[in-house]
This record gives sequence, C-alpha cells and structure tokens, in this order.
Amino acid sequence: MIRGLTQPDQRSCGPSSLVAARLLLDPAYAATQNPHAFAGAVLDLHRRLTGARAFGRVQLPWPRALGTPPWAVARAMSSYAGVRYRTRILRWGSRVSELAELRAAVAEGRPCPLYVGDAVPRHVVLVVAPAEGGLRVYNPGRGSVDVMSEEAFTTGRLTTFGRWTRPWFAVLPASH
Repeated sequence: MIRGLTQPDQRSCGPSSLVAARLLLDPAYAATQNPHAFAGAVLDLHRRLTGARAFGRVQLPWPRALGTPPWAVARAMSSYAGVRYRTRILRWGSRVSELAELRAAVAEGRPCPLYVGDAVPRHVVLVVAPAEGGLRVYNPGRGSVDVMSEEAFTTGRLTTFGRWTRPWFAVLPASH
C-alpha cells in the first residue's frame, strides 16, 4: 500500500512517513486516498506540522526548510494511532532496549517514525513491521520498504538509507 509512494520534495520525508503511517492505521482514510493524491496530502500536512498549532496544541513554528520537528511527529502519531507517542533519543548507547521497543510496537501494528542522519538528524523513515533479523522500514526518499538489520541499528551504523548512517530519534508508543 505504501511501496512506491515517494516524498514530493527534499524536505517532506517526515510528513511523507506520517501520511504512510495514517494509510496503514486508518482504513477509512486509506479508502479515500490514491497515489496521485499523496503529494498534496504530504505538503498540506507539512504546513500543519510546522505551523503555530498542530493537532490541537500550540507549538513554536518551525521552518519547513528544516524538515519536521520530532514533537510534531509524536503528536501526529498520537492522533493517528489513538495512543500517546513520545520521542526517544537514540544517538548514544547500544540501542538494544529501543530495538526491542520498536519491534514490539510494529508487531502490534503500530508504525514508528525514525529519524536518521549523519552528524545531525536529516531524514525520517517509518518502521512498519518486524523482519527476520531486523525491521521493515518505509523510506519515503525512494518509496521503498527495506529491511534494516538489528545489528546496524544497535551499533549505529546503518546501511539502508544511503548517506544517513546514524539513528537519532525514534517516535514510539508511550506504552512501550
């Protein structure tokens, strides 16, 4: 359903991942969408996520040129999934417990946005399902669903997302 959907510009990976999450979580929403409407839905959502209000809460406006702030992504996921999501920093440490949280969440059908980058977070992907030896991840930059290995995630040496080799933040259900 989300394979082949690519982000419409260089700054919309976050809202692209969120629209994909909503497609997976909300069958009624998915029934009203088509691949040709994806770009418009993404760009509309990006404006909302970076404005002064997002999902019923006041927030500091965020320059769209810098992508999507993690707190706005957590609010959107909370709204779409019906459970509270929170942002977890992943940059330091082994990430073993975070891997277990990601695996448990997606096994329950709760997709999780993941910020990846190099020296700074630069790209948002969506963890969508467990896989043998890793996790299935939607990459809006290519419109693909690829497997990210457990070892690459826990060691912080990702190979799945091109030049973005470090996990930075995971947006997870608060119950995990």
